[in-house]
Amino acid sequence: MAAPFAFFTVIATLLIVGSFAFTTLKVDKELQFTYSGALGPDRWANLNPNFSLCANGKSQSPINIVTDQAVLNKNLQPLIRQYHAVNVTLVNYKFTVAIEYPDHTGGITVDEKQYVLKQMHWHSPSEHRIDGKRYAAELHMVHVADDGKVLVVATLFKYGHTDPILGKIENKLNELGYEVKGQEAGPIAVGTFHPTELRETPRKYYRYVGSFSAPPCTENVIYLVLAKVRSISREQVEALKAPLDMRCKNNARPCQPINRRHVEVHEGN
Repeated sequence: MAAPFAFFTVIATLLIVGSFAFTTLKVDKELQFTYSGALGPDRWANLNPNFSLCANGKSQSPINIVTDQAVLNKNLQPLIRQYHAVNVTLVNYKFTVAIEYPDHTGGITVDEKQYVLKQMHWHSPSEHRIDGKRYAAELHMVHVADDGKVLVVATLFKYGHTDPILGKIENKLNELGYEVKGQEAGPIAVGTFHPTELRETPRKYYRYVGSFSAPPCTENVIYLVLAKVRSISREQVEALKAPLDMRCKNNARPCQPINRRHVEVHEGN
Protein backbone atom coordinates (compact mmCIF):
# COMPACT_ATOMS: atom_id res chain seq x y z
CA MET A 1 0.00 0.00 0.00
CA ALA A 2 0.98 3.64 0.13
CA ALA A 3 4.22 4.65 1.82
CA PRO A 4 4.17 7.15 4.72
CA PHE A 5 3.82 10.79 3.69
CA ALA A 6 5.29 13.92 5.26
CA PHE A 7 1.97 15.02 6.74
CA PHE A 8 1.66 11.87 8.85
CA THR A 9 3.43 10.79 12.04
CA VAL A 10 3.96 7.12 12.86
CA ILE A 11 1.94 5.75 15.78
CA ALA A 12 0.25 2.42 16.58
CA THR A 13 -1.37 0.36 13.83
CA LEU A 14 -4.27 2.32 12.32
CA LEU A 15 -6.11 2.18 9.02
CA ILE A 16 -6.55 5.60 7.48
CA VAL A 17 -8.90 5.82 4.55
CA GLY A 18 -10.15 9.06 3.12
CA SER A 19 -6.74 9.75 1.77
CA PHE A 20 -6.90 5.96 1.62
CA ALA A 21 -3.38 5.60 3.01
CA PHE A 22 -3.34 2.21 4.73
CA THR A 23 -0.47 2.40 7.18
CA THR A 24 0.57 3.06 10.77
CA LEU A 25 0.07 6.80 10.84
CA LYS A 26 -1.77 9.77 12.23
CA VAL A 27 -2.44 13.17 10.72
CA ASP A 28 0.09 15.88 11.48
CA LYS A 29 -0.75 19.60 11.49
CA GLU A 30 -0.01 20.15 7.80
CA LEU A 31 -1.99 18.52 5.00
CA GLN A 32 -0.06 17.50 1.91
CA PHE A 33 -3.14 17.74 -0.29
CA THR A 34 -6.41 19.63 -0.19
CA TYR A 35 -9.50 20.07 -2.33
CA SER A 36 -8.89 23.67 -3.39
CA GLY A 37 -6.04 26.09 -4.02
CA ALA A 38 -2.41 25.22 -4.67
CA LEU A 39 -2.78 21.70 -3.24
CA GLY A 40 -6.08 20.94 -5.00
CA PRO A 41 -7.05 17.93 -7.16
CA ASP A 42 -5.63 19.29 -10.42
CA ARG A 43 -2.20 19.44 -8.78
CA TRP A 44 -2.19 16.27 -6.68
CA ALA A 45 0.10 14.37 -9.04
CA ASN A 46 2.76 17.09 -8.73
CA LEU A 47 2.77 17.18 -4.94
CA ASN A 48 4.45 13.84 -4.29
CA PRO A 49 5.98 11.14 -6.55
CA ASN A 50 3.68 8.62 -4.85
CA PHE A 51 0.67 10.55 -6.20
CA SER A 52 1.48 10.04 -9.90
CA LEU A 53 -1.59 7.84 -10.52
CA CYS A 54 -3.80 10.83 -9.72
CA ALA A 55 -2.87 12.09 -13.21
CA ASN A 56 -1.65 8.97 -15.03
CA GLY A 57 -4.08 6.32 -13.83
CA LYS A 58 -6.62 4.89 -16.28
CA SER A 59 -9.10 3.54 -13.70
CA GLN A 60 -9.65 6.51 -11.45
CA SER A 61 -12.57 7.44 -9.18
CA PRO A 62 -15.07 8.94 -8.86
CA ILE A 63 -17.03 8.68 -12.12
CA ASN A 64 -20.33 9.78 -13.58
CA ILE A 65 -22.55 6.70 -13.81
CA VAL A 66 -24.68 6.84 -16.95
CA THR A 67 -27.57 4.54 -16.12
CA ASP A 68 -28.58 3.60 -19.67
CA GLN A 69 -24.99 2.51 -20.37
CA ALA A 70 -24.73 0.29 -17.30
CA VAL A 71 -24.54 -3.41 -18.17
CA LEU A 72 -26.97 -5.74 -16.41
CA ASN A 73 -24.98 -8.60 -14.89
CA LYS A 74 -27.24 -11.40 -13.71
CA ASN A 75 -24.28 -13.08 -12.02
CA LEU A 76 -23.94 -10.29 -9.46
CA GLN A 77 -25.24 -11.37 -6.09
CA PRO A 78 -27.38 -9.44 -3.59
CA LEU A 79 -25.23 -7.33 -1.29
CA ILE A 80 -25.74 -8.92 2.12
CA ARG A 81 -23.97 -7.07 4.90
CA GLN A 82 -23.35 -8.56 8.31
CA TYR A 83 -22.02 -6.04 10.80
CA HIS A 84 -21.83 -6.48 14.56
CA ALA A 85 -22.46 -4.06 17.41
CA VAL A 86 -18.98 -2.71 18.19
CA ASN A 87 -17.34 0.23 19.90
CA VAL A 88 -16.20 2.76 17.29
CA THR A 89 -14.13 5.93 17.22
CA LEU A 90 -14.88 9.24 15.49
CA VAL A 91 -11.80 10.83 13.92
CA ASN A 92 -11.13 14.13 12.18
CA TYR A 93 -8.52 13.77 9.42
CA LYS A 94 -8.99 17.40 8.35
CA PHE A 95 -9.89 16.32 4.79
CA THR A 96 -12.74 14.08 5.98
CA VAL A 97 -14.55 12.94 9.11
CA ALA A 98 -14.38 9.19 9.68
CA ILE A 99 -15.58 6.40 11.93
CA GLU A 100 -12.93 3.76 12.60
CA TYR A 101 -13.98 0.16 13.28
CA PRO A 102 -12.23 -2.65 15.20
CA ASP A 103 -11.21 -5.90 13.51
CA HIS A 104 -14.25 -7.90 14.69
CA THR A 105 -16.83 -5.63 13.04
CA GLY A 106 -17.96 -8.06 10.33
CA GLY A 107 -18.44 -7.23 6.68
CA ILE A 108 -19.64 -8.56 3.33
CA THR A 109 -18.78 -11.35 0.92
CA VAL A 110 -18.29 -10.47 -2.76
CA ASP A 111 -17.07 -12.95 -5.39
CA GLU A 112 -16.63 -15.51 -2.61
CA LYS A 113 -14.16 -13.22 -0.82
CA GLN A 114 -14.76 -11.79 2.65
CA TYR A 115 -14.25 -8.05 3.10
CA VAL A 116 -14.16 -6.64 6.64
CA LEU A 117 -15.50 -3.16 7.38
CA LYS A 118 -12.63 -0.98 8.56
CA GLN A 119 -13.85 2.58 8.24
CA MET A 120 -16.48 4.89 6.85
CA HIS A 121 -16.17 8.54 5.95
CA TRP A 122 -18.14 11.28 4.23
CA HIS A 123 -17.74 13.57 1.23
CA SER A 124 -19.83 16.66 0.56
CA PRO A 125 -20.93 17.26 -2.12
CA SER A 126 -21.04 13.73 -3.52
CA GLU A 127 -18.10 12.42 -5.51
CA HIS A 128 -20.02 10.05 -7.79
CA ARG A 129 -22.75 11.40 -10.03
CA ILE A 130 -25.72 9.58 -11.51
CA ASP A 131 -26.56 10.73 -15.05
CA GLY A 132 -24.63 13.90 -14.36
CA LYS A 133 -26.47 14.73 -11.15
CA ARG A 134 -24.36 15.56 -8.10
CA TYR A 135 -25.89 14.93 -4.68
CA ALA A 136 -25.54 16.67 -1.34
CA ALA A 137 -23.23 14.10 0.24
CA GLU A 138 -21.74 10.63 -0.11
CA LEU A 139 -20.84 7.98 2.45
CA HIS A 140 -17.98 5.58 1.76
CA MET A 141 -17.87 2.33 3.74
CA VAL A 142 -14.39 0.93 3.25
CA HIS A 143 -13.85 -2.83 3.47
CA VAL A 144 -10.56 -4.72 3.26
CA ALA A 145 -9.91 -8.41 2.51
CA ASP A 146 -7.12 -10.48 4.02
CA ASP A 147 -5.08 -10.03 0.85
CA GLY A 148 -5.36 -6.24 1.08
CA LYS A 149 -7.91 -5.83 -1.70
CA VAL A 150 -10.27 -2.93 -1.03
CA LEU A 151 -14.01 -2.66 -1.62
CA VAL A 152 -16.02 0.52 -1.06
CA VAL A 153 -19.79 0.66 -0.62
CA ALA A 154 -20.96 4.16 -1.56
CA THR A 155 -24.28 5.73 -0.55
CA LEU A 156 -25.54 9.00 -2.05
CA PHE A 157 -27.60 11.54 -0.11
CA LYS A 158 -30.01 14.27 -1.18
CA TYR A 159 -31.16 17.15 1.01
CA GLY A 160 -34.26 16.28 3.00
CA HIS A 161 -35.01 14.77 6.39
CA THR A 162 -32.21 13.89 8.80
CA ASP A 163 -30.07 10.81 8.24
CA PRO A 164 -30.61 8.40 11.18
CA ILE A 165 -27.03 7.10 10.96
CA LEU A 166 -25.55 10.55 11.53
CA GLY A 167 -28.28 11.18 14.07
CA LYS A 168 -26.76 8.50 16.28
CA ILE A 169 -23.45 10.38 16.48
CA GLU A 170 -24.77 13.95 16.25
CA ASN A 171 -23.55 14.96 19.70
CA LYS A 172 -20.10 13.47 19.10
CA LEU A 173 -19.87 15.15 15.69
CA ASN A 174 -20.68 18.50 17.24
CA GLU A 175 -18.09 17.80 19.92
CA LEU A 176 -15.50 17.15 17.22
CA GLY A 177 -16.26 20.49 15.61
CA TYR A 178 -16.05 22.22 18.97
CA GLU A 179 -12.68 20.64 19.72
CA VAL A 180 -11.29 21.91 16.42
CA LYS A 181 -12.19 25.45 17.38
CA GLY A 182 -10.39 24.86 20.67
CA GLN A 183 -7.26 23.62 18.85
CA GLU A 184 -7.93 20.01 19.87
CA ALA A 185 -8.40 17.25 17.32
CA GLY A 186 -8.13 13.94 19.14
CA PRO A 187 -10.28 10.89 18.37
CA ILE A 188 -13.60 10.69 20.18
CA ALA A 189 -14.98 7.41 21.52
CA VAL A 190 -18.52 6.90 20.25
CA GLY A 191 -19.36 3.66 22.04
CA THR A 192 -21.50 0.86 20.63
CA PHE A 193 -22.57 1.57 17.05
CA HIS A 194 -24.95 -0.72 15.16
CA PRO A 195 -27.32 1.21 12.83
CA THR A 196 -29.86 -1.00 11.09
CA GLU A 197 -29.59 1.20 7.98
CA LEU A 198 -26.05 -0.09 7.43
CA ARG A 199 -27.27 -3.68 7.31
CA GLU A 200 -30.06 -3.30 4.77
CA THR A 201 -29.79 -5.38 1.59
CA PRO A 202 -30.07 -2.95 -1.35
CA ARG A 203 -32.26 -3.99 -4.26
CA LYS A 204 -30.09 -2.30 -6.85
CA TYR A 205 -26.45 -1.24 -7.03
CA TYR A 206 -23.79 -0.32 -9.59
CA ARG A 207 -20.36 -1.92 -9.66
CA TYR A 208 -17.12 -0.84 -11.29
CA VAL A 209 -13.36 -0.96 -10.67
CA GLY A 210 -11.81 2.36 -9.72
CA SER A 211 -9.30 3.92 -7.37
CA PHE A 212 -8.87 5.68 -4.07
CA SER A 213 -10.56 9.02 -4.70
CA ALA A 214 -7.79 10.95 -2.94
CA PRO A 215 -3.98 10.61 -2.96
CA PRO A 216 -2.25 8.30 -3.64
CA CYS A 217 -5.14 7.41 -6.03
CA THR A 218 -4.23 3.69 -5.92
CA GLU A 219 -6.25 1.63 -8.43
CA ASN A 220 -7.96 -1.77 -8.43
CA VAL A 221 -10.56 -0.75 -5.85
CA ILE A 222 -14.04 -2.26 -6.23
CA TYR A 223 -16.88 0.25 -5.90
CA LEU A 224 -20.47 -0.71 -5.18
CA VAL A 225 -22.58 2.42 -5.56
CA LEU A 226 -26.06 1.94 -4.14
CA ALA A 227 -28.88 3.11 -6.41
CA LYS A 228 -31.14 4.11 -3.52
CA VAL A 229 -30.51 7.75 -2.60
CA ARG A 230 -30.95 8.48 1.09
CA SER A 231 -31.76 11.82 2.75
CA ILE A 232 -29.60 14.10 4.86
CA SER A 233 -30.37 17.46 6.44
CA ARG A 234 -28.47 20.65 5.67
CA GLU A 235 -27.55 20.89 9.35
CA GLN A 236 -25.95 17.44 9.21
CA VAL A 237 -23.91 18.36 6.14
CA GLU A 238 -22.69 21.49 7.90
CA ALA A 239 -21.74 19.38 10.94
CA LEU A 240 -19.65 17.11 8.68
CA LYS A 241 -17.89 20.12 7.17
CA ALA A 242 -17.29 22.01 10.42
CA PRO A 243 -14.21 20.09 11.66
CA LEU A 244 -12.42 20.11 8.30
CA ASP A 245 -9.60 22.28 7.04
CA MET A 246 -10.93 25.36 5.23
CA ARG A 247 -9.49 24.04 1.95
CA CYS A 248 -11.34 20.74 2.38
CA LYS A 249 -14.85 21.92 3.23
CA ASN A 250 -16.01 20.69 -0.20
CA ASN A 251 -14.08 17.42 -0.13
CA ALA A 252 -15.17 15.87 -3.42
CA ARG A 253 -12.77 15.04 -6.22
CA PRO A 254 -14.08 15.87 -9.72
CA CYS A 255 -15.34 12.97 -11.84
CA GLN A 256 -12.64 11.12 -13.79
CA PRO A 257 -12.68 9.68 -17.34
CA ILE A 258 -14.21 6.23 -17.53
CA ASN A 259 -11.64 5.06 -20.13
CA ARG A 260 -13.51 2.08 -21.58
CA ARG A 261 -14.45 0.68 -18.21
CA HIS A 262 -17.82 -1.00 -17.87
CA VAL A 263 -20.25 -0.19 -15.09
CA GLU A 264 -22.31 -3.23 -14.17
CA VAL A 265 -25.68 -3.13 -12.45
CA HIS A 266 -27.39 -5.57 -10.14
CA GLU A 267 -31.18 -5.36 -10.07
CA GLY A 268 -32.95 -7.45 -7.46
CA ASN A 269 -36.53 -8.59 -7.51
